[in-house]
Amino acid sequence: MHVMVLGAGVTGVTTAWYLRQAGFEVSLVDRQAGAGMETSFANGGQISISHPEPWANPSAPWLALRWLGRADAPLKIRPAADPAQWRWVLAFLHECLPWRTRRNTAAIAALAVWSGHCLARLRDETGLEYEQRKRGILHLFNTPREFARAPRRVAELAHFGIEARVCQPAECVAIEPALAARQSPLAGGIHAPGDESGNAHLFTRALAERLEQAGVRFHWNTQVLQLNHGNGTINNIDIEDGIGRRGALIADAYVVCLGSHSAELLAPTGMRLPIYPVKGYSITAALTEPARAPEVSLTDESRRIVCSRLGERLRVAGTAELAGFDTRIRPERIRPLLDWTRQHFPGAIDEASVQPWAGLRPATPGNLPLIGRSTSTNLWLNTGHGTLGWTLACGSASALVALMRGEQPPVAYPFRT
Repeated sequence: MHVMVLGAGVTGVTTAWYLRQAGFEVSLVDRQAGAGMETSFANGGQISISHPEPWANPSAPWLALRWLGRADAPLKIRPAADPAQWRWVLAFLHECLPWRTRRNTAAIAALAVWSGHCLARLRDETGLEYEQRKRGILHLFNTPREFARAPRRVAELAHFGIEARVCQPAECVAIEPALAARQSPLAGGIHAPGDESGNAHLFTRALAERLEQAGVRFHWNTQVLQLNHGNGTINNIDIEDGIGRRGALIADAYVVCLGSHSAELLAPTGMRLPIYPVKGYSITAALTEPARAPEVSLTDESRRIVCSRLGERLRVAGTAELAGFDTRIRPERIRPLLDWTRQHFPGAIDEASVQPWAGLRPATPGNLPLIGRSTSTNLWLNTGHGTLGWTLACGSASALVALMRGEQPPVAYPFRT
């Protein structure tokens, strides 16, 4: 059986990997010249199993109101005459209800834990190197009020089988000595030793190379124009290559892993996917003083900023912006990331080398990815992973393959069957 995966980001490439391991004939289609060139290219670099709570939670509406009008707000909405944007915002508000947040958090946690096991097994089998660090993630709290909620959060994580512990400020500095230079006092933190960090782009590219060696065919520089459907099935896909030639590709089954573009592609088939692009920013810079830069991946819970050490570089990422498919890099959104780096690790990076980046996270209102069968019998979904694409990639892919084989994945998650 020939399965064609649409999209060669981290989700598409891991999907292809698990399909190939299960014995399927596999090919991939992507509009870029290589793997992991869009949303997977310069993300925060975290495998964040310890952060299953979605953006849509009871505090989100009040935070959004508090940040309203601020150019550097962690969450910013740029209103547009786009019905899809407003449908998504209304659905997001619904997902902020306490019982919805509890349901979504439990589902994400189950999938994240499973995905962590799958990633460890894949790494052991392949020996992939991608600047990975298995030192956990340290979550930082800037105010006593925020830190007061840390014990309850650790207890909730324990309920999901996720190891974490509350850390006083001195313990945080012991875990990450570079925090000693931080310019403002730290209220405390949570350390999750089972989390990881690394370079998602390198991971995706290295896994794609293994797939090519295994005989998987990649159609690079190939834009998917539309799915040709009839009688409840996909017959073929119309494509256009990099020099404007059009044609069609055919397979026995198709898997949509096109991130934020998934909804647009599937709309003509009658499916309305609740996915909207949420733009995130990052900066990557060379280190001038490596001893001043963190070795442990960090999450600033107050500012919604994360950072990860990638060899002799530092990646700092964060913010969420609803602005449609606009990928322009806005200086006022990059500035807070640079300011945060200066405040926490003064003198650590070469500011002349800073590389800004913006990418579109394919977000569903509740942050639950869409995994499973579509309304067409031979069309499958593995998309909508939002801020947790790399964290959930291996688990999502292995679960999807199980569903395609008629098996039930060992995860308590609302798969599409």
